[in-house]
Amino acid sequence: MSAGNEETRRDTECQSGTEYFSNPLMSDVASDWSPIHDAAYNGRILALQRLIAQGTCVNLHTLDKVSPLHGACMQGHTACAKLLMENGANVNSSTADGQTPLTEACAQGHVTCVSLLLQHGAASLGTSQSSSPIHRAAAKGHPECIEHLVQYGADVDQHIDKVGSPLQVACNNQHLSTVKKLLQLGACVSRTASGDSLLHIAARLSSPELVSVLLDHGADRFSMNSEGKRPLDLATPSSPAERLLRQAGVSPGVSPLMQLCRLYIRKITGKQRLGGICDLHLPTALIQYLLYQSDLRGDLMH
Repeated sequence: MSAGNEETRRDTECQSGTEYFSNPLMSDVASDWSPIHDAAYNGRILALQRLIAQGTCVNLHTLDKVSPLHGACMQGHTACAKLLMENGANVNSSTADGQTPLTEACAQGHVTCVSLLLQHGAASLGTSQSSSPIHRAAAKGHPECIEHLVQYGADVDQHIDKVGSPLQVACNNQHLSTVKKLLQLGACVSRTASGDSLLHIAARLSSPELVSVLLDHGADRFSMNSEGKRPLDLATPSSPAERLLRQAGVSPGVSPLMQLCRLYIRKITGKQRLGGICDLHLPTALIQYLLYQSDLRGDLMH
């Protein structure tokens, strides 16, 4: 095959998403970092445009299978990511340890990049258990990323062996705003990957904030773990968390009946249809209450 034909074949395959290593003969990862990786990672859009115009493959990979798109998304350079995808970058390519551009963007909380990747066909569920975008966002505490992922089909209860659900990951890392967002989106409050419930985890961490929000979403304070202990048994004595667990677990100013009704309506609706509550012919205050956007504080008592 002539050099010209080889170059034509290579250009065609590059545009179709075929992976190319920047220098497969090099064993040193640092020396494997190419000019197009450098431009994408550092947000040098003009240099990136020039390299692409010169025919540099947008799917060039390092030996660790890091693509220029990975680099752009790690740093949140949306313009560079957009340019790469418009020129054929593989949006679902995986690194040697299974990370996609989307998981990298989620881990760093780059919401605009996350949205752009999803619009260009990034897999919201990930390409393997090790590349779950929603788990990465939950572990790092980025609720805005989680909201975008769910809009594009991510499952708030996606289970990973030995890790559990995104909600369990967020609880373990004590990311309260992320826990609230997942629960608001319909995450199951009782699902775990271990013998402890989420409330057991919150009690072990002695976190009154986590205990409160879990109870408010229907967590069972009398549930037993694999050791036969209740969450109360694990809380630090005389701590705010222990006091909450001894109480009814209902928000101040809201009757137990209202709380039970909210939990039942959300259960019957199902997490896939929670967004439809906004379209019901109900008072705005009641819709906000059902969606955990308001605790009412007596708004409906009058």
